[in-house]
Amino acid sequence: MGADVKHSFIGARLSAMMFLQFFVWGAWFVTVGNYMLKTEMGDAIGWAYSVGPIAAILSPFLLGMVADRFFATERVLGVLHVVGGLVLYCSPMVVDGAASSSLFVTMLFLHTVCYMPTLGLTNTLAFHNITDQEKQFPLIRVFGTLGWIAANFVVSKVFHADETALPLQIAGGAGVLLGLYCLTLPHTPPPAKGQKISVRDLLCLDALSLLKQRSFLVFIVSSTLICIPLAAYYAYAPVFVNTSGLADPAFKMSFGQMSEIFFMLVMPLFFARLGVKKMLLVGMFAWVARYGLFALGAPAGTLWMILAGIALHGVCYDFFFVTGQIYVDKVAPVALRGQAQGLLILVTQGIGMLVGAQVAAKLYARVVQGREVDVLQGWQQYWLIPCIAAAVIMVLFGLLFTNGKEDAEQE
Repeated sequence: MGADVKHSFIGARLSAMMFLQFFVWGAWFVTVGNYMLKTEMGDAIGWAYSVGPIAAILSPFLLGMVADRFFATERVLGVLHVVGGLVLYCSPMVVDGAASSSLFVTMLFLHTVCYMPTLGLTNTLAFHNITDQEKQFPLIRVFGTLGWIAANFVVSKVFHADETALPLQIAGGAGVLLGLYCLTLPHTPPPAKGQKISVRDLLCLDALSLLKQRSFLVFIVSSTLICIPLAAYYAYAPVFVNTSGLADPAFKMSFGQMSEIFFMLVMPLFFARLGVKKMLLVGMFAWVARYGLFALGAPAGTLWMILAGIALHGVCYDFFFVTGQIYVDKVAPVALRGQAQGLLILVTQGIGMLVGAQVAAKLYARVVQGREVDVLQGWQQYWLIPCIAAAVIMVLFGLLFTNGKEDAEQE
């Protein structure tokens, strides 16, 4: 009985960590575009949503060379969150009109360089301190989604602060609190202590051998390409929702995370019936449908279409990203699974989202920004482009991807 109580207590502490981890991200990420428009920094929104992907590309090097080998996980988490939280809290202090956009984006970059490595480190700490990963971790991880929803509710529904600096300050304060809290978590030794630093590991070079398998190659290329139109949602959907006249846009955006919880729970049922390829196709089609709904609903600001597009997030995220992680885990040999997952994050959250954020910014500047009339017509044109792009990638993936004998023979 004592062991059960101890495990429950540790589970509760890890759940609180995960809640705060995603509360920090959710508090500022959804609102920063509208804040930048309000403070005459709209031209730099694309860069604000590029710093995260750049940090995602850099974080494996930080983890691989330092955190994984020399310092306890809870201490690394504590330092990164305190420093990142302070930077984020201070970021509004540099804002003084359009001329300050570069400095503000630099502050966001410094924060994300601290924050992105913690996404992997929180998982590492959780896995090390639970006894049954398959049963316990999903229950712990779902508190992260709840943290994101809570952050959107607080900054948008409670304080109605979507266009103010308050979300950045709340997120920064929560980051410092999380950092101090992490220092109290169970001691978790560095997982790769004593191992030599390998350039092959850092660059995921061994995982590149998996690209010899046609299906894996098609999957990696398709995942990279489809993240380019996907980035338009993360960067500009909150701005679109606000422009459409919906109150508390960040809170409305949290409907997507609410649906994510539901689809995460029922996902095993779909997986058993559909398999990898159909799950990925459904996830891709959900992005096409989302952008189609946004495009159709834009001219008149049709509420149900916009909200339906947001609510599709559960299918968009779980069926594509989570299924992709499961597929990589099944295809990669045990010795290469860590590298293979790192490669997937690198090409999707890193390269794909980085290119996508820049493309989305140029598209926004071309068809939406500067319109004094027919702004919603501009948004219709904006959403049609990623809708068509995602549809083309989906069709090509459906034609080229096979998850059958070829891969089994090559493993």
